[in-house]
Amino acid sequence: MIPPRTSERVWELLRTIPDPEIPVISLVDLRVVTSVQLDGCAVSVTLRPTFSGCPALHHMREEVERVLKADGFSPVRVTVDHTVSWSTNDLDASTKDRLRSMGIAPPPMRTHDLARDLGAPVVCPLCGSRETRLDSTFGSTLCKQIFFCHSCRQSFDRFKPL
Repeated sequence: MIPPRTSERVWELLRTIPDPEIPVISLVDLRVVTSVQLDGCAVSVTLRPTFSGCPALHHMREEVERVLKADGFSPVRVTVDHTVSWSTNDLDASTKDRLRSMGIAPPPMRTHDLARDLGAPVVCPLCGSRETRLDSTFGSTLCKQIFFCHSCRQSFDRFKPL
């Protein structure tokens, strides 16, 4: 039986596509997918990259096309919107909890003072300690930083407030 061709079905399928760099959250959770337009079996999906030079963007586009086509949507059009900036402020509590579960400190709410936001104390996602220090302004990806926890003596990534 063929599932109904609805926008709800498209969103359901998009929720199955993990972020290539943080597999515990989907592209929908990350708020990279901003809109879905449906016309019969034809679907258009708009993505908003986390930053303009995101190296995973090509892979994200391919995965959206692959997953939707595999479910019978055709044609599938994926566009990238660079006019609306992505922000970590759009992440909900559940997404931040999943980041923590992967050992990644979630970002604080971004304010008008980025220097203050970046300098705020960071809680270790592994043990909950506030006894942490910045080791590197760039982490495993450009949108993260590397911190060290003095309590559990582990390094961890922190998602930058963007």
